[in-house]
Amino acid sequence: MTTHAMLQALADPMGVPFYPRVFQTLGVLTFSIHILCVNLAIGALVLSIYGRYWGDDFWKGLSGSLAKACTAAVSGAILFGVAPLLFMQVLYDPFWYASNMLSGAWVLGFVGVVTAAYGILYLRVSRDCGASGVVSAALFLVAGAIMHALNAQMLAPEKWTDWAVKDGAPSVSGLALHAFEPLRFAHFIVPAVAAAGVFLMLYAWYFSPREDFDKTVLARAARAGASLAFWATAVQALGGVLWLVTLPSEFRFHMNPAFVVAALLGFGLLGYFWRIRGKEDPAASAPGAAAALFIVTLAMAASRETLRGLYLGKWGYTLAAHQVHLDIGSTALFFATFVLGVSVAAWLLAVAFQAGRVPGRWTPGPRMQAWGKASIGILAAWLVVVVALGIFITFKNHGA
Repeated sequence: MTTHAMLQALADPMGVPFYPRVFQTLGVLTFSIHILCVNLAIGALVLSIYGRYWGDDFWKGLSGSLAKACTAAVSGAILFGVAPLLFMQVLYDPFWYASNMLSGAWVLGFVGVVTAAYGILYLRVSRDCGASGVVSAALFLVAGAIMHALNAQMLAPEKWTDWAVKDGAPSVSGLALHAFEPLRFAHFIVPAVAAAGVFLMLYAWYFSPREDFDKTVLARAARAGASLAFWATAVQALGGVLWLVTLPSEFRFHMNPAFVVAALLGFGLLGYFWRIRGKEDPAASAPGAAAALFIVTLAMAASRETLRGLYLGKWGYTLAAHQVHLDIGSTALFFATFVLGVSVAAWLLAVAFQAGRVPGRWTPGPRMQAWGKASIGILAAWLVVVVALGIFITFKNHGA
């Protein structure tokens, strides 16, 4: 059986329930948020460990805040990691399914690794980022390596048969990870330091209105953050160039508009970090730095999606080839859940943001109270609709 025929056999005959480009766009958006949370979690944890073991009083003082930021970032990474994974399964099912089957033990182990890493982080690291922090960081890197390998394997269907056979017999253990690209993996991990640097700038900006915070410490945190962001972005740019030359020459990816836009924005971000790192107190530039980092991450995620299309396009697999069988009901429920979820999450973030900027007890204003009541009502209504829909479909399918 040829590779093309194998992919055709693996394709889901049900097609997709909505237009693929919509799912692809949402996948890029949610992945961008996910990878930013991942980078912040790893970067903050690494800096927290550094402060705990080798830092001066300044870094030791920040170690606890960085560990707590890591805990929140991991929660965000999990929250925004589900959606792009689902979009991956919908759009690239033959490739993702085959990759998961080839390394099934690692796929199952991934859940355990993430659970253990987060458990250690939540129970131990948030109080004392010692040896537990090192173990948690190592486990998070292992989880990232597993996801990287699974993504790399799905891009090489011509090798699946060789990987599935060992010594002339089928290999069904799923114990092997067959593809790993160090430069590509590093290109995702190095930005963790830049994300942590931007967090330090935001930390200084966020607490600057409070009189109970040392302004000298906040200013140093902002300067350290700007410097870390610049140097990490510079290293990432260098690694990106080295990784670029390893791509198949027939892709001519260096000429691809998606890559060109992402590269120009990336070098623009590098220049921006260079400019603000020279300021005495770059905290005022923190919101702009965070927004710029997100825009560049979004552009890089779009470039990554374009590159995936080039790899899979070699086998005649395109989004346009998907059969679309519109399912308005499930799609409407999905989008309604997405919008309502964002609304409720935005309220929680707004409460946390306002409460932390004032010392002592914070009292929400009338608008925040009204928003909170509306959020609770939205959640209650959503639960009623989902449960009612489930009951209706169950009885309908059983002919009641």
